Parts: sequence; C-alpha cells; structure tokens
Amino acid sequence: MLKREFALDVSRLVWRSWSHRLATGIDRVCYAYLENFRERSQAVVQYRGIPRVLSVRHSEQLFDLLIESDEDFRGRLIRFAPMALARAQSVMDCRGAFYLNVGHTDIDLGRLVRWVEACGLRAIYFVHDLIPLTHSEFCNPNSVVRHRGRVMNALGHASGIVTNSEASSLELEQFATRESVRMPPVIGAWLAGAQFEKPSAIPLKAHPHFICVGTIEARKNHFLLLQVWRRLVERLGAAAPKLIIVGQKGAQATHVEGMLERCATIRDHVTTLSHCPDEELGHWMGSARALLMPSFAEGFGLPLVEALQVGTPVIASDLPSFREIGEGIPKLLDPLDAISWEQAILSFLENGPDRGRQLRLLRDYKAPSWKDHFDRVETWLEGLARQDNPDHGDAVEAGLFAADRDVAGPRGADPIAVDGANL
Repeated sequence: MLKREFALDVSRLVWRSWSHRLATGIDRVCYAYLENFRERSQAVVQYRGIPRVLSVRHSEQLFDLLIESDEDFRGRLIRFAPMALARAQSVMDCRGAFYLNVGHTDIDLGRLVRWVEACGLRAIYFVHDLIPLTHSEFCNPNSVVRHRGRVMNALGHASGIVTNSEASSLELEQFATRESVRMPPVIGAWLAGAQFEKPSAIPLKAHPHFICVGTIEARKNHFLLLQVWRRLVERLGAAAPKLIIVGQKGAQATHVEGMLERCATIRDHVTTLSHCPDEELGHWMGSARALLMPSFAEGFGLPLVEALQVGTPVIASDLPSFREIGEGIPKLLDPLDAISWEQAILSFLENGPDRGRQLRLLRDYKAPSWKDHFDRVETWLEGLARQDNPDHGDAVEAGLFAADRDVAGPRGADPIAVDGANL
C-alpha cells in the first residue's frame, strides 16, 4: 500500500541527469513539483516499460540524487538502482491516491493507463502545450504521433489535467471538442521563472544588445531575427546592436545554422550560447535593451516572465499565451512581419516611447511565483480528492486510449530508461 499521499513520477528527471542535458522548461517544472511534493510522495520510476513505486526510504534517496549535482550521477545511480528496484513494487493498492506525471513521460502508452487503473491511482497530468498537434509542421512525425497519444490518453482517463495558462486550457478544451472526447477537470496555473538579479551597474561604454532565449528550432523563428540583424548591420555598421542567442540546437534549424555559420555580415554582431548558467543568463537578460521572442507558437513562455521580472522590456509575437502572461506590458508583433520587428528593435535601441512605457509599467510588475502556482493547484487537488474515485472502465472499453507502441528513445544502456521524446 502507498504510504504517502502522492505517487510522483520522476522518470524524466532521472533520464535528464543521466544524459547530462541542460534542463528545458518542462524539466524546470518537474524540478518544481519535486521540491513541492517530495515530502508527501513516493517516487515512481518507469524502468523497461514497467512503472515501479519505490519505498519511502528509497524515494528519499532518489529525490536527493536528482537535486544534487549531475557529477558522477551515473555512478551513483548504478549503485543505487539495483536494491531500490528490487524492493520496489510494480503494482500495489493505492486506494485513490494521486499519481503526478508532469513530464509527459509515456502517457501516450496504453500500458501506463492500465497500470494506473490496476493500482487504483487517480492520474494528474501536466499538458504543457499542444504544439505538435496545432503546428505539426515544426515537429517530426514521430513527435506528432506521440503527442496526440499523450493528449488523447490524458483526456480519456486522467482525473485532472494541469496546464500552464488559461490559453493552454482553452486550446485543450477546443481540441477535446473537435475530437468528441471527454474533458476532465482542468486548471491553468502560471509558471515561475528563474530568479535572476538585475546587474547593479552597466558600464557606460557597454555595447547595447538584445537577447533571445530558447531552443534553436524552426518554431522559435530565429531566422527572422537573423534577417533583421543583417539589415541592421548593413544600415548601422559597427554601431549595430549585438544579438545574444541563448539556446541549444533543436529540430528543423539547418537554415538558421547555415546563416550563423556562413553569413559574414552578422558574424561580429550575433553570439550564440548553447550552455549558459543562470547567473550568466541573468546578466545578459538584465542588461539587454529587450528580450526578443518571435515564436510562431508557445504554450507559456518562461523567458518572457523572467525578463519582465528582472525589469527588461519585451518584444514578442502576438500569441494568446503572451497576451495573457504579459499583462499588457510587452510589445506584440506579427511573427511574419520582419519590417515591424526591425522598426521596433531600432526604437528600443534608441529608448523610444514604447520602451519607456514598458519600463514604467515594470516598476509595479509582480512575477508569478511557484507559491502562487502550487497554492492554486493544491486547492484544486483538494477539491478533486473529495470526489469519488472515478471509474474509467467504460472509457477503456470504448477504446479511447492510445495503443502501446515500441518507440525509439534514449534507452540502450540507461539503467532507468524513460521517454526522451518531445523534450
């Protein structure tokens, strides 16, 4: 029997530490949930396709491993895993406890649905966005199929779904309506960004710069910025501002990579940082003329919140999520209108009126916090806990759940293998 209030799936974080990859936005959410729920949770780890619930003692040890440095994580995990997994239980009577899976881990697979049912758990899933379904042109076919499975399974059997904004909740509801499937209870709760400190002083002779933060992929629309920067350099020469791009290489970005590598015009004015610790990122963001986010689609937009929090103005795409979380502060533009982006960047370079407007509004800006997020989510969970444990048997028989699929991922020699898709 589960001895704690929650079963918290940490499979994604195990794989992240094992692979030593930088934390994505979804990973940061997983860490926040670990910090908030760890004292009331037992760890769930999906190993070779079978979810296992660790004992309280082994859960605590694994939680400690995950929040410590990644240095020698593999060695420590290899020493820890055999005993922990041997004493873990694959099926137990959890009597309606909540299963929290906030990292998208294998929720597209029917076997996870059946495991949740067999344990008497009530699944709470975090659906971070519907981008592979609404903007499939920016995703590989496998990601589209898997994400459809995730969303359909979440709608079909979850006791509740958490999203990162009201815009995301509405998009999910619209999808459920189009697909004629049930809509479980859903709550939108804003995310908190990293806590950056604004630089205490900026040298008077410092060259002005703008910053763009996010994985370098087609959806983020870096190519528009590079085209704008080429025009700025041709127009202003050495006086053109710098563009700092912070992000790892992602999907469908060969045209961006080609321009970064071969366009001599922008070479001295565009810098890419694939590894940028929070302290360094805070400096670049806090001293920037503005954060630039020309994305075609976003579920939330953590860099936008982080920039506003540190007092940096924002120029971003006119997206529903940005309209919501920006609270009227950012300048919002069509992500296809390169001329308007160039004009806005020039205006912000010269302390134009819209930059002044944002700086005035930012004096009273209050960034969302994780406390706000969890106060909202936990009040909602308390309401769900008072409801009878739902019976999903009819939904299973109706075939609402995605079938099991063998999916290639970061498995191989990993001692605990988890889903590495849609990161």
